[in-house]
Amino acid sequence: MQEYWEFPGGKVDRGESAEAALHRELAEELGIDIEAPLHFKRLTHDYPDLSVSIDFYLVRGWLGTPSGLEGQQIQWVSRSMLGAQNLLPADAPIIEALSDL
Repeated sequence: MQEYWEFPGGKVDRGESAEAALHRELAEELGIDIEAPLHFKRLTHDYPDLSVSIDFYLVRGWLGTPSGLEGQQIQWVSRSMLGAQNLLPADAPIIEALSDL
Protein backbone atom coordinates (compact mmCIF):
# COMPACT_ATOMS: atom_id res chain seq x y z
CA MET A 1 0.00 0.00 0.00
CA GLN A 2 3.02 2.23 -0.40
CA GLU A 3 1.50 3.98 -3.39
CA TYR A 4 -1.28 5.48 -1.24
CA TRP A 5 -1.37 8.63 0.81
CA GLU A 6 -2.78 8.30 4.31
CA PHE A 7 -3.88 10.46 7.18
CA PRO A 8 -1.28 10.73 9.97
CA GLY A 9 -1.63 8.47 12.98
CA GLY A 10 -1.00 4.85 13.75
CA LYS A 11 -1.50 1.87 15.99
CA VAL A 12 -2.82 2.13 19.51
CA ASP A 13 -0.42 0.50 21.96
CA ARG A 14 -1.71 -1.95 24.58
CA GLY A 15 -3.23 -0.01 27.48
CA GLU A 16 -3.29 3.24 25.49
CA SER A 17 -6.47 5.13 24.57
CA ALA A 18 -7.10 6.12 20.96
CA GLU A 19 -6.71 9.79 21.90
CA ALA A 20 -3.42 9.16 23.72
CA ALA A 21 -2.18 7.25 20.66
CA LEU A 22 -3.15 10.22 18.46
CA HIS A 23 -1.11 12.61 20.62
CA ARG A 24 1.88 10.24 20.61
CA GLU A 25 1.72 9.42 16.88
CA LEU A 26 1.43 13.05 15.75
CA ALA A 27 4.35 14.01 17.97
CA GLU A 28 6.44 11.13 16.56
CA GLU A 29 5.42 11.51 12.91
CA LEU A 30 4.96 15.27 12.55
CA GLY A 31 6.63 16.84 15.59
CA ILE A 32 3.49 18.61 16.77
CA ASP A 33 1.64 18.79 20.08
CA ILE A 34 -2.08 18.80 19.34
CA GLU A 35 -4.74 20.71 21.27
CA ALA A 36 -8.26 19.43 22.04
CA PRO A 37 -8.77 16.76 19.36
CA LEU A 38 -12.44 16.00 18.66
CA HIS A 39 -13.44 12.39 17.96
CA PHE A 40 -15.01 12.45 14.51
CA LYS A 41 -15.72 8.92 13.36
CA ARG A 42 -14.82 5.28 13.99
CA LEU A 43 -14.87 2.81 11.15
CA THR A 44 -13.86 -0.71 10.32
CA HIS A 45 -12.52 -1.66 6.90
CA ASP A 46 -11.80 -5.11 5.54
CA TYR A 47 -8.83 -5.45 3.21
CA PRO A 48 -8.25 -8.84 1.52
CA ASP A 49 -5.66 -9.83 4.12
CA LEU A 50 -6.59 -7.76 7.18
CA SER A 51 -9.34 -5.91 8.98
CA VAL A 52 -8.65 -2.50 10.55
CA SER A 53 -10.60 -0.37 13.01
CA ILE A 54 -9.76 3.31 12.84
CA ASP A 55 -10.70 6.24 15.06
CA PHE A 56 -10.58 9.57 13.24
CA TYR A 57 -10.19 12.86 15.07
CA LEU A 58 -10.50 16.47 13.97
CA VAL A 59 -7.46 18.47 15.01
CA ARG A 60 -7.81 22.20 14.60
CA GLY A 61 -5.02 23.42 16.84
CA TRP A 62 -1.43 22.40 17.46
CA LEU A 63 1.92 23.68 18.60
CA GLY A 64 4.93 23.31 16.35
CA THR A 65 5.45 23.14 12.60
CA PRO A 66 4.40 19.83 11.01
CA SER A 67 7.17 18.02 9.14
CA GLY A 68 7.79 14.43 8.09
CA LEU A 69 10.03 13.27 10.94
CA GLU A 70 10.09 9.67 9.74
CA GLY A 71 11.19 10.55 6.20
CA GLN A 72 7.65 10.61 4.81
CA GLN A 73 6.31 13.31 2.53
CA ILE A 74 3.51 15.45 3.87
CA GLN A 75 0.99 17.49 1.96
CA TRP A 76 -1.79 19.90 2.99
CA VAL A 77 -4.97 19.22 1.02
CA SER A 78 -8.25 21.12 1.24
CA ARG A 79 -11.35 19.08 2.08
CA SER A 80 -12.72 19.74 -1.40
CA MET A 81 -9.65 18.10 -2.97
CA LEU A 82 -9.42 15.01 -0.75
CA GLY A 83 -11.38 12.89 -3.22
CA ALA A 84 -8.78 13.59 -5.91
CA GLN A 85 -5.96 12.21 -3.75
CA ASN A 86 -4.79 8.61 -3.84
CA LEU A 87 -5.81 7.89 -0.23
CA LEU A 88 -6.15 4.43 1.30
CA PRO A 89 -9.45 2.65 0.47
CA ALA A 90 -10.38 2.65 4.19
CA ASP A 91 -10.42 6.47 4.09
CA ALA A 92 -13.28 6.77 1.55
CA PRO A 93 -16.05 7.18 4.19
CA ILE A 94 -13.98 9.81 5.97
CA ILE A 95 -13.49 11.80 2.78
CA GLU A 96 -17.26 11.78 2.28
CA ALA A 97 -17.98 12.74 5.90
CA LEU A 98 -15.45 15.58 5.80
CA SER A 99 -17.06 17.01 2.68
CA ASP A 100 -20.32 17.30 4.64
CA LEU A 101 -18.78 19.54 7.33
